[in-house]
Amino acid sequence: MTSNDPLQPYVETWLPALEEVLQNYVYTHIHPPELARMVAYHMGWEGPGAGPQARGKRVRPLLTLLVAQAAGQAWQKALPAAAAVEFIHNFSLLHDDIQDRSPLRRGRPTVWRLWGRAQAINAGDALFALAFRALADLPLQNTLWPHPPAALLATACLRLTQGQYLDLAYEGRADLHEDDYWPMIQGKTAALIEAAVALGAYAAGLSEAQAQPYRQFGHALGVAFQVWDDYLGLWGDPRRTGKSAASDLMARKNSLPVLYGLAQGPSPFQRRWQDPAAISEAEAQTLAAQLDALGARAYTRDQAARWTQRARQALAAAPARDARAHAALQALAERLLHREV
Repeated sequence: MTSNDPLQPYVETWLPALEEVLQNYVYTHIHPPELARMVAYHMGWEGPGAGPQARGKRVRPLLTLLVAQAAGQAWQKALPAAAAVEFIHNFSLLHDDIQDRSPLRRGRPTVWRLWGRAQAINAGDALFALAFRALADLPLQNTLWPHPPAALLATACLRLTQGQYLDLAYEGRADLHEDDYWPMIQGKTAALIEAAVALGAYAAGLSEAQAQPYRQFGHALGVAFQVWDDYLGLWGDPRRTGKSAASDLMARKNSLPVLYGLAQGPSPFQRRWQDPAAISEAEAQTLAAQLDALGARAYTRDQAARWTQRARQALAAAPARDARAHAALQALAERLLHREV
């Protein structure tokens, strides 16, 4: 971030305050101490390698705070909602690591590798419960919404879980189509981003109708984020993304470029994808080139651009009582949608 970055003052001021709130919830409400230590390790506060890199970027709670401020409410009032969103995000990551048997998260051994799967599930469940404990502290009850904020977050959790179910159910299948892809990412990725934005609008006192452009922005932002992530998973520069460009194909992820490539009819890519033999790193590079030749690279970029434009249009239509916070929200969205290739 540069000195001219509209997002910088908010990150420098708000993220330390958010971190303090998150830690207070964990260390106050989670017992015994060893369970709290597991959660604190996952959150990036304790253990070898603890620090900003291990914590992640806290994008979702920052969206909550920026929307609340942009829509006319002091950001501090939205801190419990922001904390709730971050706890749900980390709950999903912790369980995702167990399901995928991932050995590392942000360069550190995952919780299940250190404490075992059973106790890691307990740590994830503690984060899930803590999210709703935090949300109960939201000081503003917005009577302009037909349901309380807990219902909004619970619905997002259901959609997230349904998307994760589809993601796991799709593994190893060669009969999927693009129509199968969109419900999966709208649940797995977009649901919580939309909820983060909606909770910010709720905390700002907007009516549900007034908040609709913000919700549309969050939904489109989440979809575009995942489509671009699929692109980077095949054609990103590992030196910039921090992720191997072969891993998605080696794991046989049915990402958007893969499904588009399969839909183009018989091809060397289709034949190899339908062969259950393990895909090597060298083969993955060949398959990525074959997908590019089939038009999957250009198509994925086009879809990311289409959803990015939807996000921009929705945000432009959203009520903005604080122009600086609204500009910072735009800057954060652009940063998420233009990650390095």
